[in-house]
Amino acid sequence: MSLCLFAILPNLKAQKNMSNAITTPSGLTYEILSKGTGKAPIKGGKVTVHYTGKLTNDTVFDSSVKRGQPFSFKLGVGQVIKGWDEGIALLHVGDKARFTIPANLGYGDRGAGAIPPNSTLIFDVELLDSKDPFVPVPYDVKGKDTVKTTSGLQMIKILSNNEGTKAENGKTVEVHYTGYLTDGKVFDSSLEREKPIQFPLGQGYVIKGWDEGISLLKTGEKARFIIPYNIAYGDAGRPPVIPAKANLIFDVELISVQ
Repeated sequence: MSLCLFAILPNLKAQKNMSNAITTPSGLTYEILSKGTGKAPIKGGKVTVHYTGKLTNDTVFDSSVKRGQPFSFKLGVGQVIKGWDEGIALLHVGDKARFTIPANLGYGDRGAGAIPPNSTLIFDVELLDSKDPFVPVPYDVKGKDTVKTTSGLQMIKILSNNEGTKAENGKTVEVHYTGYLTDGKVFDSSLEREKPIQFPLGQGYVIKGWDEGISLLKTGEKARFIIPYNIAYGDAGRPPVIPAKANLIFDVELISVQ
């Protein structure tokens, strides 16, 4: 199931209906079926949820419970339908709840897959986990030496490891990273996803500045790369995330070489 639609901020003002359910001003109806004792999620944080989605005729169209695989997403940034962004924000970890989501907070007049247009949706959800928003900590480069290569790449090594395995072309490397624009804005981070990137080095799977920079490291080492646009994403950039002719900054850690 794709839950990716525009997000809205939760509106905590609500009116009770005749049952234990509460209907918010947006039209979302939610009912707490079982109360948890965990913390409330925060906008921008990662939440993990089990759910079963039904139409109003009780037809199940999707279920993470049936798959045995919880669903995770970043709350309040439009990765899920509006009714989910609003509803999950009203829960605490451990809560089990039922959402009745009108079409305008679901898939609207388009529908989606097994969901007909203009469908009201019913979700039984359980909030399993909530993590605070990722806040990157840039490497402290003060007093560190900068090495500049003939391509224009600048490398500032933060942590050395003489006993580590050297990255070599053709081998698969595993790297954690956070990428910044020169104004300090984070545009991507494997740390936020909690999953390092893996790729064969020197084969063009990544930008040229990465193929060159990672080849200068050993496992366990950390470095900052300052990569000029011509060995990054070039004249065009990668809109809307990376502007044209953007020089990029990466804080990286080489995890493994295989």
